[in-house]
Formats: sequence, C-alpha cells, structure tokens
Amino acid sequence: MPLVDPLPDDADNSVRQLATFFNETLGFCPNSVLTMQRRPAIAKAFIELNKAVMENQGRVTSSLKRLIGFVASNVSGCRYCQAHTIRAAERYGAEEEKLSHMWEYETHPAFSQAERVALDFARAAASVPNAVDDALKERLYKHWDEGEIVEMLGVISLFGYLNRWNDSMATSIEEEAKTSGLKWLSNQDWSPGKHE
Repeated sequence: MPLVDPLPDDADNSVRQLATFFNETLGFCPNSVLTMQRRPAIAKAFIELNKAVMENQGRVTSSLKRLIGFVASNVSGCRYCQAHTIRAAERYGAEEEKLSHMWEYETHPAFSQAERVALDFARAAASVPNAVDDALKERLYKHWDEGEIVEMLGVISLFGYLNRWNDSMATSIEEEAKTSGLKWLSNQDWSPGKHE
C-alpha cells in the first residue's frame, strides 16, 4: 500500500498541463507525479527539472539517458523506477539487444565503450558512498565532453530523488510500466515488489 495515495490527474490544472510531458516519455502520467501534486509547487518544480534534465543538448541520446536512469535505479533498488526507465528507453528507441542485456552492459557487444563508461558513471554516482574517482573521470573524458557529463549526472541525480520518493512512498506501479518491467527485466527476477 502506498504511503500517500495519488490524486486524480485533474486535481490541479497547472500540474496536469505540465504533466503532458510524460505522455510522450511513458504514455501516461506517473503516480509519483500524481502524489507530488498534493503540493503542486513540488510537482511543477519536479516536472520542469525532469524536462530540463532529459532535453538533449549533445550526444547523450534520449534512450541512453533512460538507461542511465535504469542503472542508477538498479543501484538504489527502486523497482518502480527500474520499470519506468526501461519502458521509457524502449519508447525512445533503445535496441532490443540493449534492453535484453542491461545486466550485462559491461561485456555485451550491443554496448559501445562510450555507453559502458556512461553506465559505469551511473552506477558509481548512485552508490553510497559515492564511487566516482579519478580513473572513472579519465575514462569519461575519453568519450564525453563536460556538457554531456553534466547531462548524465543530471539524470543520475534526478533518479536519486525519484528512487527515494518512490521507494519511500511505495508508489503503486502503473500497468504499462509493470508490463515493460516484466517484459525486459524478469530474466533477472524483477517484480513490482512493494509497488504492486
């Protein structure tokens, strides 16, 4: 059971208008946002941050950003966000080979060296204690510029917020996200857990 139930999507018109952003990324407004709208300023600030973080400025593609979010969410153990990020990666055109082999990104040939270091960055930055070090910095700079690194850390940080929000709230998972999680992640025993 969720800690706080989500409100209907029409509870706050200004939030509802901003939340149309999620219709593209997920195909629905997530229950996390519908819960945040109990304090509309939080929901609106979160949506604006999400839009800014997910905007593409360089070579970090929309699908890679979602895979970065997946790895960060995997580190934190948030099953709700794992399902959402894998669904969004799929919707943004991530190749089936990548979606099927996320658990093996370090060695699977579907992933480039640039993608591997981006995903390693997500894992290191989402870890507690933080595991970003000089060796990782050196690897990052071989493939990505400073603006792209900022974009990636924006995604990792955004999901740090979401992972804590959704795991603490035990946010109820939407059927569409659950379907994507079961499709792409069940080979590693993914289940909705407390988000059922």
